[in-house]
Amino acid sequence: MMDCRVCVAVEENNNNNNNNNLWGVKGGEFSHESEHDLALMVSDFLENGGSTGNESWCSSDGESGHADLPHLADKISFYKRSVAQCEIDVLSLVHSLILSINETDLHHVKSGPCNASCIRFYLVKRLRLSGHNAAVCVSRWQRSSKVPGGDHEYIDVEDCNNSGCSERLIIDVDFRSHFEIARAVDSYDRILNLLPVVYVGSLTRLKQFLPIMVEATRSSLKQNSMPLPPWRSLAYLQAKWNSPYQRQFTPVEDNLICSTFPSNKQCNGHLKRLQSSLHSEIEAERMLKPKNSDNGWRLKFDRRRPS
Repeated sequence: MMDCRVCVAVEENNNNNNNNNLWGVKGGEFSHESEHDLALMVSDFLENGGSTGNESWCSSDGESGHADLPHLADKISFYKRSVAQCEIDVLSLVHSLILSINETDLHHVKSGPCNASCIRFYLVKRLRLSGHNAAVCVSRWQRSSKVPGGDHEYIDVEDCNNSGCSERLIIDVDFRSHFEIARAVDSYDRILNLLPVVYVGSLTRLKQFLPIMVEATRSSLKQNSMPLPPWRSLAYLQAKWNSPYQRQFTPVEDNLICSTFPSNKQCNGHLKRLQSSLHSEIEAERMLKPKNSDNGWRLKFDRRRPS
């Protein structure tokens, strides 16, 4: 799986390092949202023993006991199957494009951490060559009473009405990482592995996954006697894809000089993990499909039946 995260400066001592793992923070790392607000939030959360110091940032998504994780897994599977044909077509194209990327295709697009931006801009380039109005979207949201400020990067496709879709499509090449937690119970890991490696679909369908994963996260953490941190709240997750955004077809001018340099180990590492995870997902789904469907059986029967 891709590891598109950057380190956040949190007070360095043994207690905090241990707490990082407890609260679902892997090695002090996060997705690449606003590091300053995240660092402040995590530091306050750890120092106050499970609260942020600013109580308005604490999750209020609703407290419940241990969730029925197998039931949540069934809901994830259901929403994965509830896909419009236009989404299936774009998903198939995105999968084929990702698996065809070579390391030499990727170039730096940022002077700082890559965070898989090289992959996103290359995919946008290929999608636009295929006739799709695709762009890299950079969403940003201000700090509020519910969530700290942050930013997120994903791809969208806006020409979906021509394909039969009523909404713009969201493409997130690192979808599972938003829900990774440390010391997760086995049943949570099974739910996490049900999520698509690369999400391709409407914003409406994406939002259906979020409350399920928040409930599953809360249940997993609660089994370890831990509360839900604010960066795992539903409001924070929704902000990533539902905030105002700017579309970019190419890297911003300040970073164009970086595009002349070939990819580095970080870019290549992102690509290898993404392709490996995608291969595993496709193979797992292939193994679950029946070898002979009813339609295939009827087709063979009709061919054998005399006219």
